[in-house]
Amino acid sequence: MLELIKQPWHWSIAGILIGLTVPALLLIGNKKFGVSSSLRHICAMCIPANISFFKYEWKKEIWNLLFVVGVLIGGFLATNFLSNPNTIVVAESTKASLAVFGITDYSQLMPSQIFNVENIFTLKGFFFFVVGGFLVGFGTRYAGGCTSGHSIMGLSNFQLPSLIATCCFMVGGFFSTNVLLPLIFKLF
Repeated sequence: MLELIKQPWHWSIAGILIGLTVPALLLIGNKKFGVSSSLRHICAMCIPANISFFKYEWKKEIWNLLFVVGVLIGGFLATNFLSNPNTIVVAESTKASLAVFGITDYSQLMPSQIFNVENIFTLKGFFFFVVGGFLVGFGTRYAGGCTSGHSIMGLSNFQLPSLIATCCFMVGGFFSTNVLLPLIFKLF
């Protein structure tokens, strides 16, 4: 069984499993799927300030915090104990596109030329980690949820705001990949 889990699975299996979480959550207790709201729950739990945004019954959302903890534990276990020992397969066209930016190491899931400890205190690291993280966090709150909340839960419930948010996520991703990323690599 463990060898089966360690092998790469077809992307459609993950899609089906993620898709099944929507009806499961709705049937279990009319719960909404999403990860970004967990930060609000943590703040409401830890900051007893008199801020109206954090004044709600956060204890009803404890399941969401447990879900996020489960995601973190699952990621740790998968990375440290269930990693696929085979080399990571990257399409030749993708390798050629990334080589232009100096990304040639495919030994890890994330390119070590960008995501390493040495880059944390550089201008490139500041831009990727701090500015990028801020933009993701700001965009998530501005859109009223993250990609999982809108694109998985919202679209399955035929929510127009989720459709608009998902279209904006996609346009932003295409723009960032094709316009911003080349510009960033030229600057740094």
